[in-house]
Amino acid sequence: MSLTIRPASECRYDVVSLGEIMLRMDPGEGRIRTTRNFRVWEGGGEYNVARGLRRAFGLRAAAVTALADNEVGRLVEDCMLTGGVDTSFITWVPYDGIGREVRNGLNFTERGFGVRGAVGVSDRGNTAISQMKPGQVDWDHLFGELGVRWLHTGGIFAALSDSTADVVIEAVTAAKKHGTVVSYDLNYRPSLWKTIGGQAKAREVNTAIAPHIDVMIGNEEDFTASLGFEVEGTGDNLDNLDIDNFKAMIATASEAFTNFQVIGTTLRTVHTASDNDWGAIAWSREEGFAEATHREHLEILDRVGGGDSFASGLIYGLLEGESIQTAVDYGAAHGALAMSTPGDTTMVTKAEVLKLAGGGSARVDR
Repeated sequence: MSLTIRPASECRYDVVSLGEIMLRMDPGEGRIRTTRNFRVWEGGGEYNVARGLRRAFGLRAAAVTALADNEVGRLVEDCMLTGGVDTSFITWVPYDGIGREVRNGLNFTERGFGVRGAVGVSDRGNTAISQMKPGQVDWDHLFGELGVRWLHTGGIFAALSDSTADVVIEAVTAAKKHGTVVSYDLNYRPSLWKTIGGQAKAREVNTAIAPHIDVMIGNEEDFTASLGFEVEGTGDNLDNLDIDNFKAMIATASEAFTNFQVIGTTLRTVHTASDNDWGAIAWSREEGFAEATHREHLEILDRVGGGDSFASGLIYGLLEGESIQTAVDYGAAHGALAMSTPGDTTMVTKAEVLKLAGGGSARVDR
């Protein structure tokens, strides 16, 4: 691979995430509007990747984030501790009593079923992490003195405020200075951008960040929405995902940003909320293109976090020095398995990922 990855022996952490961590309120098989019970999970587009690398693949992970110091924030911390992610880099912000100045984010998400699609309602205004500014984190201590092999962040965190986009630039610049590989998941969310400039603003912010990124990750619509790279022949409903057209888009992106060493994208066609076609392709500057097994009519229990689990599987393969083919197979398999369980975060094992990536079946294991 063309990536230069620091030896594990020189670093305290294999991976660190930078981003928001919310409390997910999950009504299970019910609906947000009618439920009387919620199950809670922690989740965040950037954090889920680090947690997946810790829980599924056994790597050393930490998360840089901020939380309001109240009982909800401490619940999020407790969930993080259960996931094995180092919480040393949480910035605890004093709570004002009612959330006028600072609060913790809530993410109400129902899974959907059949013809009823999944629904997400975020309640994240004025969160502690959205107020993070450059200068608040000692990046030289983290990347230099402690040592980090891989930093993962993304477009959700960058969209939270003008200052969080600046924090991304600060963090990735420091990471590169100390030889840390940087990955970024575009993770375009229209709801985050619609009142601050829409898609045009998303492209402005992400285009400024992109020159600092080694491994760029997205789904079937992210590269168009966030960076402006059009995919020919793709319908508005994303029901015509021609692999060759995505390869052409990736080739264009790799020419525009010569710093990209790896590009990965998931490909999802939604037949129903519980029936998706699922696949992925990846490209590396040394090896070219690789395509994961395409899983038609994959049965979905909870789609949230599937892309994050793809990212963690891909990153695991890259950290292990595997080929781009093996890395994308790990990513697609991990994403498929993660969508078979509830919650944003993975509940699967490395052995299960490797078995599925190697062509294993779903026959009973006993």
